[in-house]
Amino acid sequence: MYLSKSKYCKGFQCEKMLWLEKNMPEKSEDINNDNVFDNGTEVGILAQDLFGPHKVVEFNEDLSQMIEDTNNYLKSDKIVLCEASLSYNNNFCSVDILIKNNDEYEIYEVKSSTHVSDIYLEDVSYQYYVLTKLNLNVTKCSIVYINNKYIRNGALDIHKLFNIKDVTDIAKSKLLSVENKIKSIENYMNNTIEKDKDISENCFSPYPCPFYKYCSRKLKSPNVFDIASMPLKSKLKYYSQGKYTYESLINENINEKYKQQIEYNLYKKDDYINKKNIKKFLDTLSYPLYFLDFETYQQSIPKFDGVNPYMQIPFQYSLHYIKKENDIINHKEFLAKSSNEDPRRALAERLVLDIPRDVCVLAYNMSFEKNVIEKLAMIYPDLRDHLLNIKDNIKDLIIPFKNRDYYTMKMDGSYSIKYVLPALFPNDPTLDYHNLDMVHKGDEASSFFSSIDSLNEEDKKRVRESLLKYCELDTYAMVKIWQKLNEVIK
Repeated sequence: MYLSKSKYCKGFQCEKMLWLEKNMPEKSEDINNDNVFDNGTEVGILAQDLFGPHKVVEFNEDLSQMIEDTNNYLKSDKIVLCEASLSYNNNFCSVDILIKNNDEYEIYEVKSSTHVSDIYLEDVSYQYYVLTKLNLNVTKCSIVYINNKYIRNGALDIHKLFNIKDVTDIAKSKLLSVENKIKSIENYMNNTIEKDKDISENCFSPYPCPFYKYCSRKLKSPNVFDIASMPLKSKLKYYSQGKYTYESLINENINEKYKQQIEYNLYKKDDYINKKNIKKFLDTLSYPLYFLDFETYQQSIPKFDGVNPYMQIPFQYSLHYIKKENDIINHKEFLAKSSNEDPRRALAERLVLDIPRDVCVLAYNMSFEKNVIEKLAMIYPDLRDHLLNIKDNIKDLIIPFKNRDYYTMKMDGSYSIKYVLPALFPNDPTLDYHNLDMVHKGDEASSFFSSIDSLNEEDKKRVRESLLKYCELDTYAMVKIWQKLNEVIK
């Protein structure tokens, strides 16, 4: 079969994944990696400038044309060639950056990650195998990846933005194992009927498999893989012992929170409400009461001064507030105009206008909001005191649920607001994130905002409205949860 480096990496993770992709693609679940792909493309193009003047093999659906173009370029004694496309015995690869210096070749694989993972080593080793089999003298293999310690200050310095790790010895040591794996993949792909393959770590790592739901369809649900926050290693251990149903796990010596989730599901237990502890938490709050939620996005390549790769950049917040008991609920919000302009100063200025000093602020999982505000305080000294005052007065609405002082079967062992909200308000369509347009969760908000400047005015308006509605629901949900807590202690 024709095998590219991406297909090799999929086959390395799980040969059945590759077989299903070819023979039963309709069984695949959509795993949204668009933003990751966009980051990778942007990073890859930028990295092409690392070694000076270069040539690029233009993409062509006819791979033979790309191979021919590559061979023509490599007639030069010295060249930096990007997307160099080569094939040996139907094993094809495009090398991100290939440097030729007379009869010596260097491979550079570019990744938008901030670390070197094992699957990247397999990727490079596959390329080394293909080039070596073509009798090219590969003297160096490296992985180019993002240096997340780099902070932009002025013009972008790509030599500081990227780290380069020499993995030549590793690639050489894997030459035989790559060859054996290619044979194994080829043999598996020759199967005309689907072969059974058991659930394993490969279903989840290094990437989530889009066929997991299909392959696990015979498992009774719920099962061990549905237990919230249990480490994957533990789940696989119980599964390998045949203890994957809730019935088979109920008498195991496991963490109490896991057991609680199992018991509530098996026995349909009534809601657990510790009124004393909930009241103790609510007594720490005071009016006026503000409910705050930020949305952030990340840049693999920092566009603004003072930003490092993948730093959380706040671009939006929603703020509901109640001035006194039984008063009306008010709402304020902020959404940056463009992802190409640094939104932090404008956001920080609005925040200190919207939230007075010394008031009680509620967040859900407050460490995120506190971290955002603390970083804003560091870069804007004139706003520092007010911002830190807001930070120091934040309290966490997650506490009653994290401590299991309020627990229901429908929370499925999770204290995430995306589980708590529908568990507390199962029949309220106004609190259902699925009913929102376009933006339903945080990563979608980040992705839409990141690309908003590339849209036409009509689409841009729709995205902005969707972002505002989504973020508003986050803080309105907190208001409703807070009200519910007050209701249950009466």
